[in-house]
Amino acid sequence: MQRGALLDAARSLLSEGGTEALTFPALAERTGLARSSVYEYFRSRAAVVEELCAVDFPVWAAEIESAMDLAATPQEKVEAYVRRQLELVGDRRHRAVVAISASELDSGAREKIRAAHGALIAMIVEALAELGQREPRLSAMLLQGMVDAAVRRIELGAAEDPSAIADATVAMALRGVRG
Repeated sequence: MQRGALLDAARSLLSEGGTEALTFPALAERTGLARSSVYEYFRSRAAVVEELCAVDFPVWAAEIESAMDLAATPQEKVEAYVRRQLELVGDRRHRAVVAISASELDSGAREKIRAAHGALIAMIVEALAELGQREPRLSAMLLQGMVDAAVRRIELGAAEDPSAIADATVAMALRGVRG
């Protein structure tokens, strides 16, 4: 239970103040534990990040995959892939992931993030192949780049409504620059 409370506190700290806010004293204060107790669960800030990746990425990916499973056509799968990721932007788990991704991490944490992103990209490769993409894996990486740009736009509190950003991203994904 304490490990879960520490992870929940870490999510809150990351979503509120980014990686600078994720400190062991702050974790201890949020959970009511002594700072030395935090070290019993995690040896470093990077270890907290790795644990968050291990716990939150699979849940987030499962939500995206579930949305895609409801889609009947490859185009609908692409749309579900894009929209569900953008819908998750306001979720604390996602905010923590964004904060984590922007920080300076050790190689172990970075590798976990890369693997998780690879799993996201792998989800859409088949749909892109069915749409006739000659290099569906490359197309999937580029599509994820568009999603990541849209996420950043939403996170920055852009002038556009998040639904307009999602609509534009889906349109670009499905129709390119032709609109």
